Amino acid sequence: MPGLVDSHVHVNEPGRTEWEGFATATAAAAAGGITTIIDMPLNSIPATTSLSALETKQRVAHGDVNVELWGGVVPGNTDELRPMLEAGARGFKCFLVHSGVDDFPNVDERELREAAKELAPTGAPLLVHAELPEHLHEPAGDASDYATYLHSRPNAAEDAAIELLLRVCRDTGARMHVVHLSSASALEILRRAHAENLPLRAETTPHYLHFDAESVPRGHTEYKCAPPIREHANREQLWRGLAQGLIDIVVSDHSPCTPELKRGNFMDCWGGIASLQFLLPIVWTNAHRRGFGLDDLVRWCSSGPARMAGLTGKGAIAVGNDADLVVWDTEETFTVTPEIIRHRHKVTPYLGAKLRGVVKETWVGGRLTGS
Repeated sequence: MPGLVDSHVHVNEPGRTEWEGFATATAAAAAGGITTIIDMPLNSIPATTSLSALETKQRVAHGDVNVELWGGVVPGNTDELRPMLEAGARGFKCFLVHSGVDDFPNVDERELREAAKELAPTGAPLLVHAELPEHLHEPAGDASDYATYLHSRPNAAEDAAIELLLRVCRDTGARMHVVHLSSASALEILRRAHAENLPLRAETTPHYLHFDAESVPRGHTEYKCAPPIREHANREQLWRGLAQGLIDIVVSDHSPCTPELKRGNFMDCWGGIASLQFLLPIVWTNAHRRGFGLDDLVRWCSSGPARMAGLTGKGAIAVGNDADLVVWDTEETFTVTPEIIRHRHKVTPYLGAKLRGVVKETWVGGRLTGS
């Protein structure tokens, strides 16, 4: 099969390499059949919001698989966007709510529109963490109970943000991309965008397709992410969104940290799920049981992300393309144990999960790499 392209990975190097670095992240990717990762601009120090910061990260961004980089949009850096594109950034990521780190501040509607107008003529995508802060709630209840965290970040926060993206996309013509969609009620907004032929698209992640809020154990903070894992019915609607083409791609949103930062309760600990190595089997396990096939997997996890990021020669087996390939057994199963994890840390909600699909070989540019 074509190697997977994971366009949503937080590697955190330089600056927070104790969370994850390119050596461990790319080893995990190779072990999971991923041949290209695209690293997000926050969590590294400096954040990738200027040409000089991009160049700093480019010097360390290499390993067992292809590495590409997103730039970041923050208040006041519009003049940096074109130079970063020219230097190799694939596009840009911004937040509409606090990002979790103070050195990557979120933008408001005016700043979002300014960036969209700047990027529209370039065709580069603007990736958006779509939650609006005015729709978030103060936690009410036991902070060790997952429902308390879930209720603090309701669907309405995502839905209102995606409505805003629809308006900005319509007004500017910029390519807009919703990262890690968790709210199934936003699918109708995406349906309207498709009907108007607007360049607004969305991704979702394995944790929203595999887990449900009802099953998150009390105090198990390895399940915390933002937006949150939502209810069982919401999960099944996301699968229908994939079937209908309203969600285009599935990427890991691999967002690791040190074990210490995951301690505490759901309101206080770091939000992020580590899953890079297991993207392929998580998606395949769930897709197979719902009647989806390999063509769907390739579209969601290989060709779709490559196309979204403007990567030529990736995501398909074709004459002239890069020889980025994964050889895997679609029937064999395995259990996720700490011993097999190649990420820097072993903190993941997938520990103990029995998954279908075992990677045998990963080829990057015609070269056999980790397996």
